[in-house]
Amino acid sequence: MTTPTETITIENVVGSTGIDQELDLEQLGEDLTGVKYDPEQFPGLVYRTQDPNATALIFRSGKIVCTGANSEEEVRESLSIVSETLRELGIEVTETPPIEIQNIVASVDFGTRFNLNAIAIGLGLEDVEYEPEQFPGLVYRLEDPSAVALLFGSGKAVITGAKTTDAVAHTTNAVETRLTDLGLFQ
Repeated sequence: MTTPTETITIENVVGSTGIDQELDLEQLGEDLTGVKYDPEQFPGLVYRTQDPNATALIFRSGKIVCTGANSEEEVRESLSIVSETLRELGIEVTETPPIEIQNIVASVDFGTRFNLNAIAIGLGLEDVEYEPEQFPGLVYRLEDPSAVALLFGSGKAVITGAKTTDAVAHTTNAVETRLTDLGLFQ
């Protein structure tokens, strides 16, 4: 039998870095090919890397956010490509700017249907939001690790707010343990 942690699929990893200087986004928009910069719509320049397939959001402040990557390593690779591209344009970027993982979103299949009403009652109102008229899932906020599990009646879940893939697995195990302890997961 497959365990829930074996079904974890990383859907998105968001990481950020900074280059400690202001950038002229209008000029960058002209110098780079395949970028999108429309300050009326979004305050940053949108730069897509192909391998890995990710999107860098470059802001005037010098902050760069990478989204759409499927692993922490892809975030690092994508931001490295962006840094190298900026260096080629004569912008000073340190060799290895520090990268911070902001959020990991993962999907999990617990392999059994969930009774969300029973889970909401069992977990208690302090850590749970469940309003089926508003949203079809149950929002379970965990403290250790600090993450959120969106549980659906199908037995599937989305884990968000984790900063490492280990935290995603830890969150999955914590949900499984808590539901098992409550007699709501077999």
